Amino acid sequence: MIKLIDSHAHLDLPEFANDLPEVIRRAQETGVENIITIGIGLRESRAAIAIAEAHAFIYAAIGIHPHHAVSLDAAALDFLEQQAGHQKVVALGEMGLDFFRNHSPRADQVRAFRAQLDLAKSLKLPVVIHDRDAHDETLAVLEEKRSGLEGGVIHCFSGDEKMAFKCMDMGFYISVPGTVTFKNARKQHAVVKKIPMNKLLIETDCPFLAPVPFRGQRNEPAYVKQVAEAVARIKNVSLEAVAAATAANTKTLFSLP
Repeated sequence: MIKLIDSHAHLDLPEFANDLPEVIRRAQETGVENIITIGIGLRESRAAIAIAEAHAFIYAAIGIHPHHAVSLDAAALDFLEQQAGHQKVVALGEMGLDFFRNHSPRADQVRAFRAQLDLAKSLKLPVVIHDRDAHDETLAVLEEKRSGLEGGVIHCFSGDEKMAFKCMDMGFYISVPGTVTFKNARKQHAVVKKIPMNKLLIETDCPFLAPVPFRGQRNEPAYVKQVAEAVARIKNVSLEAVAAATAANTKTLFSLP
């Protein structure tokens, strides 16, 4: 069986409250050998750690999403610092900027982004970056804070080829979700075609962004296979090659065993 890794999931969210064991079982039956479940706030980060504790093949990232950036204070940073020492925590995030929804004021988003990058540097952990409609601003903060970072990933990458190469030059991986299966995602297809295989991750961002043929439904880690298949078609390589490369990249980034 082909081995896959879902590098970005949100298994703690309410959409999985009623059937998480079945969701996890389907992922394993599909060949998913690891899942990184991502915290977007303090409560969600606690839940992500608990899920990772309960399943040997699942790991957690903890952080404050830009939607919740206004809540990041000294106590929140202390919590993240304390929990980052947990053996199942492999990264800080997701963190970043979201100028599409603007659920937190932009100034607070930038403040929280910078603070979490500084914390990641002090803890020597990689970072998981959220960027939506804030490409220039995200690049500016990463350029400012890049020295001393342990690398990271731009998840659900939505920028162009030029931005992708700027991010890779700073030591970041590029991750693509189920949108890569959409016929009209031409910009994303062009980026995927150009990204070197050794800089690419795949993800579901479940329960969001379900790939074709599940578009419009709840997403889940088992569907990362559809993401891998789409990448294989775009790059004109085998599914096995995509699975092997993206799994190796994810293990390298997050120091997975």
